[in-house]
Amino acid sequence: MKPQTIGRALGIGLRIGGRIVGQQIAGTAQARTAAPATAGTGKTNRDAARKAGQASRGVARGVGGFLRPFRRVGGILWLEVTGVFFFLPVVVFAPILWRSRASYVHGPDHSTFLLTGGVMLVFFYLSVSSFWRARKR
Repeated sequence: MKPQTIGRALGIGLRIGGRIVGQQIAGTAQARTAAPATAGTGKTNRDAARKAGQASRGVARGVGGFLRPFRRVGGILWLEVTGVFFFLPVVVFAPILWRSRASYVHGPDHSTFLLTGGVMLVFFYLSVSSFWRARKR
């Protein structure tokens, strides 16, 4: 996403969120001044609960609009960090595979070679696929 569009989305999200919160604050202030005249009725409580629900929905939508541009970047970053952590076992098991390479067909370290190779292959695949998915985003 271009920096201009990120800034525009953030600015619009903040303006909308601020406007919604301002309207809700003004609405609750009016409800408080009118509350003593109609105190004791169930309708006032329902109206206050409805207005509070609308205010919380408005704030949630404003925050969601503000965070929307960061969701893509956060997903890419998550996939790249995951790819790095999946690559660590490949680096750790590489010396073990190298030491047991002489007995890859028959020998005392045959099972160690196969097991290490399998673990390295699985983690290498997971690492590459994670980076591949990050690149596609």
